[in-house]
Amino acid sequence: MWHDMLTVQLPIAEKVLRTVFVYAAMVALFRFSGKRGLANLNTFDFVVIFLLSNVVQNAIIGQDNSLLGGLVGAVTLVAVNALMNRWAVADTRVARLLEGTPTTVVEDGSVLENATRRLAVRPTEIEHAVRIQNGERISDVASARLEPDGQLIVELKSSAGNASRGDIQRLEERLASIEGLLRAAADRPSGREGAHDDGRQPPG
Repeated sequence: MWHDMLTVQLPIAEKVLRTVFVYAAMVALFRFSGKRGLANLNTFDFVVIFLLSNVVQNAIIGQDNSLLGGLVGAVTLVAVNALMNRWAVADTRVARLLEGTPTTVVEDGSVLENATRRLAVRPTEIEHAVRIQNGERISDVASARLEPDGQLIVELKSSAGNASRGDIQRLEERLASIEGLLRAAADRPSGREGAHDDGRQPPG
């Protein structure tokens, strides 16, 4: 039993290369499947993910069912993924190549249909992102873009956005100033009262 579990049935170098090649192929597939495929997975996307794991399993392990062989594949996957992440952080060109760049899907309240059609972004997804930002409708959007990681980033127009703390503080200061002016005006004697106070009788 221990012999079967710990004896690698394929050369370790072959298992490492199999894992690296499959990893590279999966990265390329997801890169060219579009940004939308990386977030907000629907039912079809989940089915593909589950099936992919079974499809590429034999390509990684080959005719090797040993425990040690599986561990070699797992360690290789984690190591390659860590190296790719560090490489992408260190070199922006690699990040753009592997992950892509943001794509604008809404500009000044108008949906860019060519971009949404190419990226397979539905209007309901944009509307949901707008509501998360406390907007009411797509016309309230100054700009919306789909990031390489599949996240939809929405920037509302200044007229549609919520008031910031700075806005509230400035409003409170103006109200306090107006309140002070009104109080000063109420405390100031009027001209008619001044005429009565100088001892002269008002004209009859």
